This record gives sequence, C-alpha cells and structure tokens, in this order.
Amino acid sequence: MPLESDDPLREHRESANSHASNRVSDVVPVEVFQALPKTDLHVHLDGSLRIRTILEIADRQGLKLPATDEAGLHDAIGCGKNFGSLVEYLRGFEITLQVMQTAADLERIAFELAEDADRENVRYMEVRYAPLLHTREGLKLTAVVEAVLDGLGRARETYGIKSNLILSGIRNISPESSYAMAELCVAYKNRGVVGFDLAGAEADFPPKHHRAAFQLVRDNNINTTIHAGEAYGPQSVAQAIHVCGAHRIGHGVRLREDGDLLHYVTDHRIPLECCPSSNVQTGAIKDLALHPLKLYFDLGLRVTINTDNRLITDTTVSKELWLAHSRIGVSFPDIKAIILGGFKSSFRPFHERQAAVRKVIVELDRYDDNGKLRPVPPEVGPNPPRARSSANLG
Repeated sequence: MPLESDDPLREHRESANSHASNRVSDVVPVEVFQALPKTDLHVHLDGSLRIRTILEIADRQGLKLPATDEAGLHDAIGCGKNFGSLVEYLRGFEITLQVMQTAADLERIAFELAEDADRENVRYMEVRYAPLLHTREGLKLTAVVEAVLDGLGRARETYGIKSNLILSGIRNISPESSYAMAELCVAYKNRGVVGFDLAGAEADFPPKHHRAAFQLVRDNNINTTIHAGEAYGPQSVAQAIHVCGAHRIGHGVRLREDGDLLHYVTDHRIPLECCPSSNVQTGAIKDLALHPLKLYFDLGLRVTINTDNRLITDTTVSKELWLAHSRIGVSFPDIKAIILGGFKSSFRPFHERQAAVRKVIVELDRYDDNGKLRPVPPEVGPNPPRARSSANLG
C-alpha cells in the first residue's frame, strides 16, 4: 500500500491529460472510480500487506528487516518500481513472508486486506496464496487456511465485503507440492475455498508439469485459474487451457501473439485477469499505453481488471481502472462493462453471480457515459424501473 502521506495517483494525474488528448477526450476523475462497485479477482495475500503491519509484526517477533521505517521499507520492497522481470518482482515476497508465519498474523493481514478493499467499494474479492509458504515455523496447512478464512470472515461481518480463497501451487517448487495444495483445495471446497491456481516463476516451469494437481481439483468440480502468458508466450496459455483445464487466465498479455488461440479464448468466454500496472513492473509490457487489454475488450474477450499485489505494485482497483481509462484509452462506458465482467467472472455459484450482476447493473446505470451521476427518477409504484441492460446477466 502507498504511504499514508502519498497520493498513489499523483504522477499519473499529472500526465493523464496529455495521454488523454489522443486517447480519451474527457478523463473521468479518479474519485468516480473509487465510488463504483468493483471486484478484485486476482490479488495475492502475500503481496498486499500494509507497510505498518509488516513493521509491527517484525518488531514484536524480533525479525530483521532491510529497513525499520515505512519509507525505507517501501523502497526496500520496491513498491511501484519497474523490476524488469517477474523473477525480480517476486523478490519482495521474501520480506512479506517473514511476517506471515503465525495464525494470528495471517488472520490480521487477511482482515486488513479486506478492510482496505472495502474502503474503495470492492464488493467481492478472491484472495489467492500458497499455504505451503506459511509453514516455516511449523504452522499446519489447515491452520494456515483457517486463519485467512477467519480474517476474511471477520471483515465480512464488520464491513459486508464478501471474499473467498483461491489456493495456489507454486510452479517453480515442484509438481508434488502443487498436488498437496490441490488436496487442501478439495478439503476446503464449500468452506470458503472456490478455486485453485498455479503461480510463481513462469519461464521454464510449464503448466503441464502440474497436470495431476489440476486433474484432482477438476475431478472435484472446483474452478481453476492459472498465471499464463505473462513471462512466457501464448504456449503457456494454451497449456493452461487445454492441458490443465483453466477456467480463467491470470494476466495473458502475450495471448495476442497467437490469433487463433485468442479467438478460442473469446469464443469460450474464458476471462482474463488483467493487472496492468503489475505487467509494466514485471516487464511483460513496456508501457501502460501498450497494454493489450483494450484490444482484448474490443475483440470481445471477457476482460477483468485487478490489483495483483496492492503493496508491491502500489495500487488499488480504483487506480487500475482509472489508469485503464486515462492511460490505455478505455472509454468510461467500456469501463462499466469491464466492471460488470468482473462480477460475471467470479468463482461464486451462478445464482449468487446473477444476483450480484442485477444489483451492480442498476448501480452502474446511474452513471452516464461521462461518469456523471444521472438524476434519480421518482419512484413509480413499489418497484424501481428495471435497468436497461439487465437482460445480459450471464
């Protein structure tokens, strides 16, 4: 997260108008994006801590960190920095994982993540992490899962924000460890775990090596998503879909290199979990203006916009949506459609998704194409008028 004294959008705000002159005629203020209902379907627990929390836990446990103040730790982690590669980007997790080895700390961190999301009107979130990485001090895998579920549950009771878990295998550890995470996923199905993921260094660690883990979760009718097409080419996406049966793709920025596969993803309504700022940091794309998410959306792909890592990427969902609008050139009406796509693409049961989509359509329809709130019409009878776009609920 940004330091409390910082404006995470300051530098982008200053350059938005120049980018907008040839991309978006009128840039909608970021405050509008903060008020919109949103999802975050691709957010890593161990990349989304508060700086202050890391310092407090480390101080209590006597852990050695590379800095002892917020500004210094912010720089040591590289929050918002362009790392140039996924491997370099992932190094910051070694700092965060140090303070995520007890049940109490995991519960607190999960609660605070949901609290931060609620502050920007994120209505639904799917938090992913690899429980295996939180057992260094002897914590049982079951305790790791239940602590995070407790934190997210406490946030739901306190604020109303709904969150579920996606458990991750780590592709660069071993297929056996991924299978163990898949078994854990099966054990917690219908108890707050809604999906299985494959994360970690992508190059040299193809999804097909983890086929057995994905077969297990698919045999148990559990949803799957895989990081693919970020640090490796479209072959990674093809394996994720055709070998491992992924229902969503994390990132997928290199999907555009294979037109046939791109149209397959479009035709089969496989959502992409786009994380624009993160993709710049890892070197997957050189500049936000070059991000393919607008191309994908215009071609008909189901695109969602997410944070990836709130701390390391130094971002929020509102910021990512605003940057997609102001820097990538996505119109405000299309932003509303992308937001709706996030609710449609969640791993919740269909009827829960359908109810959420109905409600969000009405809220989004209150904004005109320029981001202005429409006048509230007087009620006609006991029921408000139906939203114009409510037929598209799938």
